[in-house]
Amino acid sequence: MTGKIFITSFIILMTVYFNGALAQSVEFTKYNFPNHREELSKALDNIKAGDKYYEKGPGIYRLAIEKYLKANKFNPNNALLNYKIGRCLLDDNDKSEAIKYLEKAYSLDPRISLDMKYNDVNYLIARAYHLDYQFDKAIDKYTEHKNSLTPEQLDREDKIVDRRIEECTTAKEMVAKPERIFVDNMGNVVNSAYPDYRPLVVPEENMILFTSSRENTTGGKRDDDSYYFEDIYVTYYEDGKWLLPDNVYALNSNNHDATAGISSDGTILYVYKSSGGNNLYESKVRDNTYTMPERLSNNINSGLKQASASLTFDKTTLYFTGLREEGYGGQDIYYSRKDAKGRWQQPVNIGATINTLFDEEGVFITPDGKTLYFSSKGHNSMGGFDIFKSEYKDGKWSNPINLGYPINTPDDDVFFTIAASGQRGYYSSKKRDGYGEQDLYIITFLGAAKPMVINSEEAELAYKVAAFAPRPEPKIEQNTILTGIILDAETLEPLQATIEIIDNTKSELMAIFESNSTTGAYLLSLKPGMNYGISVNKKGYLFHSENFDIPENAVAKKIKKDILLKKVEVGSKIVLNNIFFDFNKSTLRPESVAESDRLYKLLNEMPTLKIEISGHTDNIGSATYNQKLSENRAKAVVNYLTQKGINKNRLVFKGYGFTQPIATNETAKGRQLNRRTEFKVLKK
Repeated sequence: MTGKIFITSFIILMTVYFNGALAQSVEFTKYNFPNHREELSKALDNIKAGDKYYEKGPGIYRLAIEKYLKANKFNPNNALLNYKIGRCLLDDNDKSEAIKYLEKAYSLDPRISLDMKYNDVNYLIARAYHLDYQFDKAIDKYTEHKNSLTPEQLDREDKIVDRRIEECTTAKEMVAKPERIFVDNMGNVVNSAYPDYRPLVVPEENMILFTSSRENTTGGKRDDDSYYFEDIYVTYYEDGKWLLPDNVYALNSNNHDATAGISSDGTILYVYKSSGGNNLYESKVRDNTYTMPERLSNNINSGLKQASASLTFDKTTLYFTGLREEGYGGQDIYYSRKDAKGRWQQPVNIGATINTLFDEEGVFITPDGKTLYFSSKGHNSMGGFDIFKSEYKDGKWSNPINLGYPINTPDDDVFFTIAASGQRGYYSSKKRDGYGEQDLYIITFLGAAKPMVINSEEAELAYKVAAFAPRPEPKIEQNTILTGIILDAETLEPLQATIEIIDNTKSELMAIFESNSTTGAYLLSLKPGMNYGISVNKKGYLFHSENFDIPENAVAKKIKKDILLKKVEVGSKIVLNNIFFDFNKSTLRPESVAESDRLYKLLNEMPTLKIEISGHTDNIGSATYNQKLSENRAKAVVNYLTQKGINKNRLVFKGYGFTQPIATNETAKGRQLNRRTEFKVLKK
């Protein structure tokens, strides 16, 4: 027994001896460099300067690397210096250099991983392999690190390391089956050597607001991690390219100011500000400029931090990310609804299907309110933040789906948003081809869908933003884009008007938008499978209505329609495009309720207004029959209004049959235009 103990002890001692003998780390001492005192002194000065940057945080690691590499050139065989260089390079976009230095640090002195201050070298090597897509090597190194931990360390790190191994396994599967998309860096005019993220795109896709921590930030201050304070920047698309970004001075301060979300019509901007408690603010478009942000109510800003937000199509529900004591862990996604007086109510946690023990960030709700995109460090992430989507079905949110590779990577992928056209997505990611930290990217979706109905003008709209990318195949989603300008019918001056979108089938108001106050421009994105009533309203003008009945199998197209609003004057008349009758019938269909109520509202608001409701037909059939049918249809509208309480003395109904056509009766389209209901102002 004594002999066995002796042999075992001898083996342990010899192992320690040989490990020490094999250690190759060369210290920066006069003993090791007796004939290079001046070079040694400079190297030590560079290490000292590098250490000052290193200790200040990742925001200036690049400055530390610059100093460290000079010292490393003099002595490339110091384990600790290689470790520090590798640790700094791990924050760079290309991880291959980090692997080289960290592996060398370990090979020079394996005991560096046992030093209490630097006991994470194996973990860092594993992380570098993980971020460099060498997943099998990463798993081996994570496992090696885990096996080297003391019981106390294992208790603290076990779940973290196991989580990393799971991420590597997920990443292997996703990289093996990439999604059909293009992901393109927006280029070094927009992106900088500093973190650029949180892109928000306006409906026209000619302006992007985003957040950056670059050197010309307002005030020029650095945070505790040595990154510059965040500022909001804007870039415009002109002459086929994105322009150099500018600070949006009205939105920025000397503290952190970041983009948080934007309404689907681009008229409301949400901003995150660190001053006063990490809160969300709201800014609205006035005279083509975003106003000074105003802090949202305490019902929204009652947590420790509120960072991103997304407003529903109808502007009645706000989804946002917040750090609150009652959450599941880290930042969670919450939603708040407006009451009848337009006040935000107490927020509700969206639930454990979406939220995890880890951080959720960058929430985005699609215009129909049925699909939620968000980033999470939980679920089946490839590593860091990944982008997920969940659909609202049968009164609940579905289990989140990872958007897959190459949208997601082993590093942070966050703040995903979809353009109004549905053609592209925008987000920030930390990829190998990045210019520094997070960069802004454009996602072009592909899919074997039916061909799009698209002309040269529409092609320019669809592809000009990503002109440098390969020409994409059609996207599966087939939204109809309605765009144009709203003008005064007489002066042709641009008008800021209110645009209401109604679900005619349910007679429900879906959303309210405003045209641009300077140009009168508007842009709407309409999903297939609905009968839309569009109403344009402005005080002192007659409302204008349009109807778009878009079938489920509709192909994507863009409709350009300029709208002329007529002032309320005697003789002014408009077509009621959302009044419907069955074939050869004079009974109002249910889809007509919203338009009829709109007319009722106008009469109620202007109690002296007297109008004529007129019915018109095409020339199919006899004159007598059509005159009678048109009169009965006009009478049906009048009857609806009188039943609602409008005095019948203010209403006149007439049928004109086919005597007042507004288009040819030789084509189906022309006959459809002639079959209409109008109203004319008889008295103001």
